[in-house]
Amino acid sequence: MPLRSPRDIKPVYTAVDETQARCRLSEFREKWDSRYPSISAIRERSWNEFVPFLSLPPAMRQVVKNTTNAIESLNARYRRAAQACGHFPHETAAVKRLHLATLTLDPTGRGRQRWNNRWKAALNEFVVLFDGHLTANQI
Repeated sequence: MPLRSPRDIKPVYTAVDETQARCRLSEFREKWDSRYPSISAIRERSWNEFVPFLSLPPAMRQVVKNTTNAIESLNARYRRAAQACGHFPHETAAVKRLHLATLTLDPTGRGRQRWNNRWKAALNEFVVLFDGHLTANQI
C-alpha cells in the first residue's frame, strides 16, 4: 500500500482542538508507523509548535497552510536567481537581482488583488485578532 500521507495526516491538521488532533495522530501512527515511523516522530517532536495553530480560526488556518508552499517556492526562485549570477560585486546588486526575481512572479500587479479577494475572510480575522494593528493600507 503506497503512502498517502497528505490524505491520511490531514485529519490531524483539521482537528478542532489538541485532544482531537492527538487522537487523529494516534490513528495515523497505527496505520503507518510500521512502514514510516519517522513521519509521526517528526510530528511528535514539533507538537508544541503545532498546538497554537489549532487555536486559529479556520480561515486563518487555510492561509497558513496555503502560504507555506508559496514561501518555499519563492525561496527556491531566489536561490536559482542568486546561483545564476555566480557572485555579486556588492550587496546592492544582489538586492536588485532578488527584486527582479520577485517582480517576475506578478508582472502585471494583479496578483495582489486576487490574493486580497481570495483571503478576505482571513484578513478580516487577522484584523480582529490583532486588534487594529493591521490597517487597510497594510492589507
